[in-house]
Amino acid sequence: MDIVYLNGEYLPLAEAKVSVLDRGFLFGDGVYEVIPAYAGRLFRLEDHIQRLNNSLNGIRLPLNYTVSDWEAIFLPLLDGGKDQYIYLQITRGYSPKRDHGFPQQTRPTIFAMCSDILPFAGRINGIRAITMDDTRWQLCHIKAITLLGNILLRQEALDQGCAEAILVKNGQAIEGAASNLFAVVDGILLTPPKTNDILPGITRDVILELAKKHGIAHREDLISLEALHAASEIWVASSTREIVPVVELDGVSVGDGQPGPVWHAMDQLLQAYKKSLS
Repeated sequence: MDIVYLNGEYLPLAEAKVSVLDRGFLFGDGVYEVIPAYAGRLFRLEDHIQRLNNSLNGIRLPLNYTVSDWEAIFLPLLDGGKDQYIYLQITRGYSPKRDHGFPQQTRPTIFAMCSDILPFAGRINGIRAITMDDTRWQLCHIKAITLLGNILLRQEALDQGCAEAILVKNGQAIEGAASNLFAVVDGILLTPPKTNDILPGITRDVILELAKKHGIAHREDLISLEALHAASEIWVASSTREIVPVVELDGVSVGDGQPGPVWHAMDQLLQAYKKSLS
């Protein structure tokens, strides 16, 4: 039976209930975090909690939980023999009336569950993607549960037979609808710098650390749509899918239409890094 955590209790998923007056349900007033765990070990937990706290502060809902506090909540949900991920969601909680303004007093709703990380064929073989105008809000660095903008963009990509939408703002490619963006341009691995326009991905940071350590030429820099279309390699990265090569963009092959040599090198480095932590 699937066990989840809700407001201090571990209980079967079917018994976990939240009020219809919860502000997460009514307004999407909350944030979330996704934390991989490999063979029972939480991956870069401190970094994920730092991002969580940044998101909580961004919506004016700071919580006094330490990394150890969160770890103690998550560990009972894990099966040590599997690759899994923790989904954590925190909302502003129940309010007795529907009002846009913050309630005077409220108890945040804290929910966590664990799911298996399922194999994603596109991680090895590559995916198709399309570019689309970024129509989301201005605070994309907050990992908010209000994901309707992302959902609509991603679904449009799926409707067109693609696995991801790469979003363009003011002529610059910034990130995927559910991922960070990398491109190899003139032999240099590029990724857009951290601003309010993108989610500061943990896997993104790991890729940059590995590139620096192993001498892979890289830079945080803007990627124009023109440069993206000319790139020899394009990747998207996220916690549960890791590094996924894009082999076709807007109906045109990227490079030779196969995952490129820089991706192969980085994927091997990431897999070795994960094993070194076990």
